[in-house]
Amino acid sequence: MLFTDCHTHTVNSPDGLMTAEEAVQAALKIGLDVIALTDHCEANRFFSSAHYGASPGDYKFDIYDYSIPFERSMRDNTLAKNRNEGKITVLCGIELGQATFDEGLAESIASDKRLDFVIASMHQIPDKKDYVSEDFAFMDYGKVDVQTALREYFGELYKLCRWGKFDALGHLTYTLRYIEGEWGLKPDMSEYEGVIRDCFKLLAQKGLGIEINTSGLRQKYGKTFPDLSYIKMFREAGGEIVTLGSDAHNTADLSKGIKEGAELALAAGFKRICYFKERKPYFADI
Repeated sequence: MLFTDCHTHTVNSPDGLMTAEEAVQAALKIGLDVIALTDHCEANRFFSSAHYGASPGDYKFDIYDYSIPFERSMRDNTLAKNRNEGKITVLCGIELGQATFDEGLAESIASDKRLDFVIASMHQIPDKKDYVSEDFAFMDYGKVDVQTALREYFGELYKLCRWGKFDALGHLTYTLRYIEGEWGLKPDMSEYEGVIRDCFKLLAQKGLGIEINTSGLRQKYGKTFPDLSYIKMFREAGGEIVTLGSDAHNTADLSKGIKEGAELALAAGFKRICYFKERKPYFADI
């Protein structure tokens, strides 16, 4: 199997702890064949807070001006890619958050010619001013109506899939990292199966993929995002593209859970994993 890690964050993400070159050198030592450097870029925070008439809140990553680290990321990732050509396949990627906030801007970002790979994620509901206006990571689920938050989340994911100007949908069940993993709550997910199936049908029709994000395996949640049941659902909906990503923010977590993720893909009926180069899919047998 080709050893790939297609979701990693460098210091050009607000929460990243490794440089692009450090990530690549660690990947070489681990024996990775492919590494995608996919720093955060939030479409609803691309400009200054003044641009949006917003006042930053009191949680850690309520930040703006993503246009600045985006340019640094493109520069550093491209340098690391060129410097290590022939040693390892380095992909200049991005994790594009909240594209539905401004689809025109998001399309402009995603169409940057330096990009090999675009993950689309939803870390918050981008157009609300109530409790769901902050990142799901920092919400107080003792005060939040969890079912309402999930209803909003999956509804926004459907809009994201309908837009579809990306390569892989990032960590479908992201919200459960916190609702279930951190808060120990067990929401009834049956309500959302219909909209999730609709998301998967859209992705399959558009020739887009989902990622198996393995970060949950090393967190309290204990499962991938999404887990096997949803990976199977995507396959049943006609999905053909799955990528594997550790969501590493430091060198120690690079490639963590990737082999387990590949095993889940195989169990769900996928025979191949995928990575993207110059926004085109490349497949390798599991």
